[in-house]
Amino acid sequence: MAADPLLIDLALQGGGSHGAFTWGVLDRLLEEDWLSIAAISGTSAGAMNAAVLADGWVEAGAPGARRALANFWQLVSRAAAFSPLQRSPLDRLMGRWTLDTSPAYVFMDLMSRLLSPYALNPLDFNPLRRILSQSVDCARLAHAPIKLFITATSVRTGRGRIFRNAEITADVLLASACLPTMFRAVAIDGEEYWDGGYAGNPTITPLVRESDAHDTILVQINPRERADLPRSAADILNRLNEISFNAPLMKELRMIALLRQVADPGTGEGARWAQMRTHRITTDALAKFGASSKLNGEWEFLAMLRDEGRHAADEFLKAHAGDLGRRSTADIDVLLAEC
Repeated sequence: MAADPLLIDLALQGGGSHGAFTWGVLDRLLEEDWLSIAAISGTSAGAMNAAVLADGWVEAGAPGARRALANFWQLVSRAAAFSPLQRSPLDRLMGRWTLDTSPAYVFMDLMSRLLSPYALNPLDFNPLRRILSQSVDCARLAHAPIKLFITATSVRTGRGRIFRNAEITADVLLASACLPTMFRAVAIDGEEYWDGGYAGNPTITPLVRESDAHDTILVQINPRERADLPRSAADILNRLNEISFNAPLMKELRMIALLRQVADPGTGEGARWAQMRTHRITTDALAKFGASSKLNGEWEFLAMLRDEGRHAADEFLKAHAGDLGRRSTADIDVLLAEC
């Protein structure tokens, strides 16, 4: 008699086009029929991946989820082909995936420091809206067997709001990915929201409290550490953004580590905290790309990130498949020493 699949939760970070790395990770994990996804927490690009996966799963299980993810990222690439944000001849000649010398990117970056999106984008155009309309049936998410937790940040309070399956709309997904220097805040239920990464990138707590799984796999996009000191203005801003978008996650993981140590492992919510097992899939390859590459939607770049994600997930499974369901492979207790 075959054993029941092992329930896992996924925590998906945001990072623009770098979310294609997460696509690759998900594509590889979905090949494993001994794993079953119970819940996903996602922010920004992680929110897109989460919603697309869950919707595809409703339609046709794991194969449907894989097809839906591939379709979504193909649509992203097609839309990017008509964007003025393209690599310059110099970037292409040097084999760089950044847009640092792209005239359109340099102009947009400069204007975003002088003018708000309310002035620069009066029609509130967002190419992701059309992509989502073609790739996600948000009404079906209410019936998805996979629980979703999508984070957006309230502009008014600065606090994160977590949207669950029945609450998720295209506006919710756009709010979770709303960079305030590029897009106008997204209004939901009379409240304005920005990118969820400012409050939780992603939010872990609901996975512990509301999911039946005890293993959480964090797919991390933003590098936590960099060996080299940033010296250029662009590199300094890039590093500031990385620190800002990682800070809520690190704070929450420290809280979880503390709760696991003091929680009563017997019954109730204490048992949930005590039994939580943490894992992480990431790659050093993403640290090689600058912040501007997060706006690069070329298919060749997305496909390369997808393949890197598949490779990272494959290496994780080779090393830790036997640990899933038994022990943590990412030691978050070491974060307590940083408090």
